[in-house]
This record gives sequence, structure tokens and C-alpha cells, in this order.
Amino acid sequence: MPLVEHNELPTFAKLKQEGLRVLSPSTAHKQDIRELHIGLLNMMPDAALEATERQFLRLIGESNPIAQFFVHPFTLDALPREATARKHIDQYYESFDEIRQQGLDGLIITGANVIGADLSEEVFWQPLIEVADWAHQQVTSTLCSCLTTHAVLDFRYGQKREKQGSKKWGVFRHQVVDTTHPLVADINSEFDVPHSRWNSVHPEQFAAAGLKILVTGDDGCVHLATSPDGFRTIFFQGHPEYDTVSLLKEYKRDVNLYINRELDTYTPMPENYFGEFSAAVMREYQGRVDRSLQSQSAMPEFPEHLVLPKLKNTWQDTAHAVVGTWVGLVYQMTSIDRHAPFMQGVDADNPLGL
Repeated sequence: MPLVEHNELPTFAKLKQEGLRVLSPSTAHKQDIRELHIGLLNMMPDAALEATERQFLRLIGESNPIAQFFVHPFTLDALPREATARKHIDQYYESFDEIRQQGLDGLIITGANVIGADLSEEVFWQPLIEVADWAHQQVTSTLCSCLTTHAVLDFRYGQKREKQGSKKWGVFRHQVVDTTHPLVADINSEFDVPHSRWNSVHPEQFAAAGLKILVTGDDGCVHLATSPDGFRTIFFQGHPEYDTVSLLKEYKRDVNLYINRELDTYTPMPENYFGEFSAAVMREYQGRVDRSLQSQSAMPEFPEHLVLPKLKNTWQDTAHAVVGTWVGLVYQMTSIDRHAPFMQGVDADNPLGL
């Protein structure tokens, strides 16, 4: 399913360099293939804005070749931005008013950076509700990433997330618990997913909201679930979109916060991510950092070059399969007229016939 480079978003050029098939508008117009228009509400902070674009566009672009993909990135004006990110958004992103006017076939909503424990006090809270409620009525299916899953469970179902005793982060084993759902019918019954979060919505809360739980982790946490109808809203608590290096970048960021005395304790390594050699390298580096802080001497260089070649990705194939199936279902159930009533001709209470 080729992406269409319908604007000058730099992410398209970077994906082409990776070998991903990206069509020019002139080539796309010559093909007699149906278009799908997918919105990407990118709420990530400035440092992760473009990386998040690439991660989700890559997942979309590597799904099944049944349509041409037009991806429409937008964000929320309420989110604070520095000058560089604001320039990027002004130049390449669309407004929500434009999105609402043209309509969408599907929508992906990323996570966001939060300040406090209560999501309702975040600056994005009301604008996010506006987008999510509009999509609930007008878009065939919305895919929610980690923080957005917590927000929707809160404002739509009254299920508030809970702070965990420690950060859940690393790469964790998961199991399919409902093999009848098309999203997971053709994937391995066990697979890995990265997580990075301090908070959780527990299985009992998903069940109390009447949601369908499809995938859980070894510790029982919910990774993948759907709205009661099985498709209108898809919930991820993990991060299947993560690149191989994403957790390494987060670890490096937190280590630097410790070095700059913005964190009181040294960040634990992400679980099940580093091999024995890389873990030993990182333990040795931690010792060098602590000695440098004590002696107020020059800080050692983060040993990224030693561990990068050793990193393994054990989740990407499954992520591509799930998102590819989601895209295929959106294609099957979306009217060619994106302003037509939701899934015209489909039973809205049970669109998948489950």
C-alpha cells in the first residue's frame, strides 16, 4: 500500500531513503487505485515530533498494497511548541478545521508528554476530546496510542489510569487472548511489544467499560483492546510503532537528566532490551558517570556506538501485521464518500460480524 507524497513533508524523503515505496502525486494520479485518507494527530513533544511521523507512516506504508495512502498530519494548537517545531508544523501540517472539512477514512492519535497525574488538567484535554468525539461519529476507525488510550478510557468510559510503583519499560512478551478478532487472527499467538509508561489502565477497568480485550502481557496488563463494537476505536497501551533504537534514545535522555541533576536516581535499564554484552557496557558506563560526578571531572561519552549494532527488533513484524489488518478493514468498511454516514450499510454495533 504505497504512501503518496502529496506534500513536502520531510518524512517522505527519509522513508524513501530507507527503501519504502512512496509515490509522487503525478504517478498516483495515473493509477486506477482507490485512495485512503488517514489522519495522524501528532501530540508528541518537539524532540519526538518527526520521529513519531516516521514510525507511524512506516507502519502504514508497509501494509497491504490495496490502496494509495494520503496521510494528513495535524496537531493541537494548545500544545506548547518551540520555534523549530512550530515552523515544521506551520509548513507541513494541516489544521483540524481542514481535516474536519475534507473528512478521513481512519485516524491515528499518538501519545503526548504529560506534566501531572490528572489528565483532565493537561492543556490538550479538551481539544483532544473534541477530535476524538468527532472521529467517533465521522471516521470509520480510530487507533489510539498509549497516552491517548488512557485519556479516552477516562473521558469516555470513566476509567482513570493508575500510577504504578515503578516505570514499565522495555520489551515484554504478550499473548493473544481472543483469536476470533480479525486484528489478531493471523499473527503469532505470542509476540513482543515495547512499553514505556508510569501509569496503567488495568484489565478489570477495560472489562468494566465493556471493551474487548485482544492481547495481554505476561503480567496480565492489556496491550490491545477495542471498543464494544470491535472496531470503531482501537486501544494500544504499548508502543508497537517504536523503532529499534527508540528505547535506547529514551534511556540516553533519562541518563542525561540524571547527569544534569534533573533526576535523583540513575535510570534502570529497559527490561529485555539489551543483551548481556550491552548490559555490561551500560553498567560500566553508569559506574564511570557516578565517579565523574563525585570527582566533578569530564563526563564520559555515552557508549551508543557499542550497543547499536547489538540491538534486536522482535516486535516489528507483528506491528506491521496488526496495522496492516486495521488498514484493510478500514478499506473494506469505509464509504468512498468520506462525508457519508459512519460505515454506511454496515451494522454500527457489530461492524465485523463477530
